[in-house]
Amino acid sequence: MSGRLAPHAAELAEGIAALGLVLPQETVDRLLAFGELLLKWNRVYNLTAIREPRELITHHLLDSLAVLPHLQQAQRLADIGSGGGLPGIPLAIVRSGLLVSSVETVNKKASFQQQARIELELGNLAVFNRRVETLSAAELPGGAADAVVSRAFSSLADFVRVAGHLVAADGSLYAMKGVFPTEEIAALPPGWTLGASHALRVPGLDAERHLLVIRRSA
Repeated sequence: MSGRLAPHAAELAEGIAALGLVLPQETVDRLLAFGELLLKWNRVYNLTAIREPRELITHHLLDSLAVLPHLQQAQRLADIGSGGGLPGIPLAIVRSGLLVSSVETVNKKASFQQQARIELELGNLAVFNRRVETLSAAELPGGAADAVVSRAFSSLADFVRVAGHLVAADGSLYAMKGVFPTEEIAALPPGWTLGASHALRVPGLDAERHLLVIRRSA
């Protein structure tokens, strides 16, 4: 392959293996193609603060894929405040049977995602250029999502408040965080509770990562 990510293709492959994932080469190539597209658009549209190819591999692609082992049962996923399509687009690439709804309010970022959907032929991806509060569960492909994920919200309470209505009765919110947010967990709104917490190890990334699973209280 050619492109700015070509020198780092082996690092992506090694990172995927370190996460315990086995992916066909075609899928790995599509992940790299998405990364190249993100780098290209980022020159003009400022989609992400990450501009170095190697950091895109670790901070975006591998960071997104690190949650995959915890989403094996999910069939319908909504990515809230997805920015440049992270983690939703990498997840859609890797799991073609997963219905991914990506929700992003900024027009230029949603436009990029639409272009990525077309160029990468992601028939399982729907992009909503909307505020999540205005989106109903019935509008999502397949209905309410069994997994609603975000790595962009400032607090767990805000995440629950604006996106909780999109979660299916037996579904969960998945919040991607850095340092374990003890105070945010204590401030969860009534009716919601921490169901599980997973420490994530992202290959090549020397930083704390946690995936918090938020569920409705019994």
